[in-house]
Amino acid sequence: MNHFRTLLTAGSLALLTAFSAPSYARHDQQDQSWGSRFVSKASHGLANVATGVVELPKNIGNITSDSNIFAGLTVGVVRGVFHTVSRTLVGAAEFITAPIPTDDFVTPGYVWERYSEDTRYFGLHYPLYWTSFGSLDEGEDLRAK
Repeated sequence: MNHFRTLLTAGSLALLTAFSAPSYARHDQQDQSWGSRFVSKASHGLANVATGVVELPKNIGNITSDSNIFAGLTVGVVRGVFHTVSRTLVGAAEFITAPIPTDDFVTPGYVWERYSEDTRYFGLHYPLYWTSFGSLDEGEDLRAK
């Protein structure tokens, strides 16, 4: 029992220490230390798991805005469900692999960033993805700073 308490205390202190480190902007990852990249990636993962469900109204609204209400309630719902599940699973994978330095798994990093832009996974451009900002090929220039 005493061994379990020691292990629990050490684990709690490790998590507290890891999440109290400062977080830097995503575009400066090459200059970041391993610890700050770990915290940034883990926080992205947790945020995407927690807020993945926001993809549903986001896609309904974006499709409705770009087309019409019928398209928003059909295509928007289908894409919203797909992106809800995808962002949640990718967020879990990002959290699990936080100790391993990799590129971003999902773009935009959070569901509320560049809200009118379609979500992309692993840097891939899928056909028929377009936003009110323009094609995704131009989207990197529009990244919020």
